[in-house]
Amino acid sequence: MKLLIKITAFVVLLNIIAELQVITFAYNAKPVNSDAIIVLGCAVYGKNPSPFFKERLSEAIKLYKEGLGKYIIVSGGKGPGEDISEAEAGKEYLLKNGITDNVVLMDDGSYSTLQNLENSKKIMDEKSLKTAIIVSNKFHLKRASIIAKEAGINASYSGVFVKRYFYEEVYGFLREAPALLYMYLRTLANI
Repeated sequence: MKLLIKITAFVVLLNIIAELQVITFAYNAKPVNSDAIIVLGCAVYGKNPSPFFKERLSEAIKLYKEGLGKYIIVSGGKGPGEDISEAEAGKEYLLKNGITDNVVLMDDGSYSTLQNLENSKKIMDEKSLKTAIIVSNKFHLKRASIIAKEAGINASYSGVFVKRYFYEEVYGFLREAPALLYMYLRTLANI
């Protein structure tokens, strides 16, 4: 019984440490002037970006208009229930909101954050782009930073928090701690 209590306490402690890393990274991340802005894919409802995806795209527009990037890379394939890929929906949203076609680069063949970033890195290499700002929800930034490092992307980060979906955002923060621990364990297993 004592061993079970110790193991449980250890797992809880690890989750608390991971959660603190997620929160600290989320609120300390600052975008810096870069060659590209990468918007990580998110759900599309039919042909329309979900509220989380719209916020990410709007953040990319803001960063672009502030002169923090020369290109915007939209990323994400076509998932179940989506009429078009996340990248296509993202591009349409950007074009409707004043971004010119020559600025938008697309990766519509990815189905995970890892693929988003690996494919974005290929696009960056093709265009000789060296640095990027990665845009996602705040809760996702810490894990995205680890994946970006694995993909070889020199990045800074900018996160969104969609206040009208407060509970979903909080759930996202809570879900990220075990996801982050899983990534750490996977990395340790590969050493």
